[in-house]
Amino acid sequence: MSKPVVYVVSDSVGETAELVVKAALIQFEHQGGFELQRVPYVEDMQIIKETLDLAEQKKAIIGFTIVNRVIRQHLLTEASKRQIECIDIMGPMIDAMERSFNQKPKLEAGLVHKLDEDYFKRVEAIEFAVRYDDGRDARGISEADIILIGISRTSKTPLSQYLAHKRLKVANVPIVPEVDPPAELFDVDPDKCIGLRISPEKLNDIRKERLKALGLGEAASYANLDRIHEELKYFDDIIQRIGCQIIDVSNKAVEETANVILNIRNRLFQNRN
Repeated sequence: MSKPVVYVVSDSVGETAELVVKAALIQFEHQGGFELQRVPYVEDMQIIKETLDLAEQKKAIIGFTIVNRVIRQHLLTEASKRQIECIDIMGPMIDAMERSFNQKPKLEAGLVHKLDEDYFKRVEAIEFAVRYDDGRDARGISEADIILIGISRTSKTPLSQYLAHKRLKVANVPIVPEVDPPAELFDVDPDKCIGLRISPEKLNDIRKERLKALGLGEAASYANLDRIHEELKYFDDIIQRIGCQIIDVSNKAVEETANVILNIRNRLFQNRN
């Protein structure tokens, strides 16, 4: 049995139409799955004709986002003549807004990407922070804009997420005496690395609260001062080997630490330029 085919036609990249079509396809099941064909950057009637020929041949559906009204209407008219299911994904919304707002639309293809470039960069950075959180994959170290280094409970993860919202790709690496840091950490530009230090007493309090939240006793080595001193000594040794800057996060909120990091980064760029 052949796969049902859906053509996604657009006068831009076609991502908007494809997302809508995929969201609709999820509601259906087909043993062999579905075939999705994107036809981007449609600017003339010849591409429309070729797409209609293929859709007619394969008994396919067409979903499209085209802002040019002449091309939109031509596609709908020709599809109707050939009895091809053809869905205008964005046109009715534009028309309704034009009536409601009493304002002519720009009818310019690709505006979503121009407006949302910042949004997509932010999403990419957030996904990066999740993927390379807590040393899960050392390959992220070489790709990161910033590498945060610290022992447990020094706000590495929330800092990574906060900075990701500033469109920065952040990897964070936990430092544990029993585990050698990834070799990649010593190969990257030290200016990309930030060591997060904390006072033993502050960290002890934080870890005790963490243990309480987990329903564990305070006597665990995790919140033992001797153990904390050992971890901090190991952290200092690693940071010295890397030769990177250190921020004391003992009494800083995540936002404050993030601002310090951003200022450090800005100064470095200014000095290099």
